[in-house]
Amino acid sequence: MTGTATVVGAGIGGLATAIGLRRAGWSVTMLERRTELERYGAAFGIHPTAQSALDRLGVGDALREHAVPYRDAHIRTPDGTSIARLPLERIERKAGRPELLISRPYLLDALLAGLDAFGDVPVKLGERVTDVDALAAGQDLVIGADGIRSAVRTARFGDRSGPREVGTVAWIGIADIESPVHGETWGSGRFFGLTPVEPGRTNWYATAPEATTADELRDLFAGWHDPIPRILAATDPATWIRYEMRHLHPALPSFVSAEASARVALVGDAAHAMTPNLGQGACTAILDADALTRALTAAPPGPAGITGALRAYDRERRRSAQRTAFASRTLHRFMSTERTRLRDAAVRLLPG
Repeated sequence: MTGTATVVGAGIGGLATAIGLRRAGWSVTMLERRTELERYGAAFGIHPTAQSALDRLGVGDALREHAVPYRDAHIRTPDGTSIARLPLERIERKAGRPELLISRPYLLDALLAGLDAFGDVPVKLGERVTDVDALAAGQDLVIGADGIRSAVRTARFGDRSGPREVGTVAWIGIADIESPVHGETWGSGRFFGLTPVEPGRTNWYATAPEATTADELRDLFAGWHDPIPRILAATDPATWIRYEMRHLHPALPSFVSAEASARVALVGDAAHAMTPNLGQGACTAILDADALTRALTAAPPGPAGITGALRAYDRERRRSAQRTAFASRTLHRFMSTERTRLRDAAVRLLPG
């Protein structure tokens, strides 16, 4: 079926949804509250399942032009001892392709190019949504892709579910040197990650107590194994990104609202914002977009068809995405514990 849709939010999930709907023949308009699209960010991990979804959206080749494979990564202690390997080889064997890492601006560029190829999808910047019912007038569907503080979610589902802090600050950056090791180093109450992002550069991320400043971050990891201190020294603090780690809580009872006055679907962080510990935020948003597009494409024409498609989308994605969010939150607590001996002993039991 085809119809008319407004996508609120021009991030990863919103752009992917707009591309999917437009490829299916829908008329699409995008609204973004910011006055310009965000160009900041470090690396996203793209799981093979999300790569397949991007292939179906027609942007897989553009993704691979700037992505690098993620292989041979370990979990280490602060002195550099490897206690486990991340399961990247198993993922590659099972899927037949590796996990990929790509800089956020490159992924946005690939999605924007995919959308621009149609030439008829307006992206209206500086548009703040305050009345979803009015927005839905004359539209078959409204997509809430407007992040963890989603105005669309609040309008249709109330404010019971909202951003919840986990008590930790995350820092991310990209150093202009290439790390000889990749993976994560887990200490007491904090951890540090290193991944490739493009030749000659290293993506890094760290967590620290909320009160930690940029000046204190280097001191916090000064005694950790090489190249962590070098990576921090090689990155201009003015380029570091700091954010409070949050997740959406409690979990929503549905990702869709099928009321005749305003049919709404939520995707990405608007539906299931999670901590970044599993590196699945971008992937789940892409999978949402793909699933919603497939459900609507297979639906018969008319309002009843849209309602059925929304329910099919919710069945496919809600429990899966919420399980991922719960697992990520649980992993955050496990990684951040101060009981490191018990944690490290458990990690050593993981299969190699």
